[in-house]
Amino acid sequence: MTDTNPNRLVWTEIPVTDLKQANIFYETVLKAPLTEDDQGPQTMLMLPGMSDNGPCGHLYQGKPVTAGDGITAHLAIDGELADAMERVKGGGGKVISDIITIPAGSFFYATDPDGNSLGIFKY
Repeated sequence: MTDTNPNRLVWTEIPVTDLKQANIFYETVLKAPLTEDDQGPQTMLMLPGMSDNGPCGHLYQGKPVTAGDGITAHLAIDGELADAMERVKGGGGKVISDIITIPAGSFFYATDPDGNSLGIFKY
């Protein structure tokens, strides 16, 4: 057995129509900087992982799915979910649900400015 993260989800890629706007939104909601990576065929913005785990996904210039379609990427935050709800709204996204509590923590559903479905999670 290796010391790697045992979670089934390895990586997420989120398509956005405007990288600059998406960078502002995700940095505002996560309260953490995204890192630009232009080593591949197109520029990407790397989503920061928790602590020193490295990135957990990226944003790329692409065509988001229509509202209600596609997957939901759940992103963990530090701090309070009520504060994150305000950051989502202030950044141009939408809060879709109240806070939902599960054994591992709590989360709420939201969308980013492009309509991508998000779960904002607190352990």
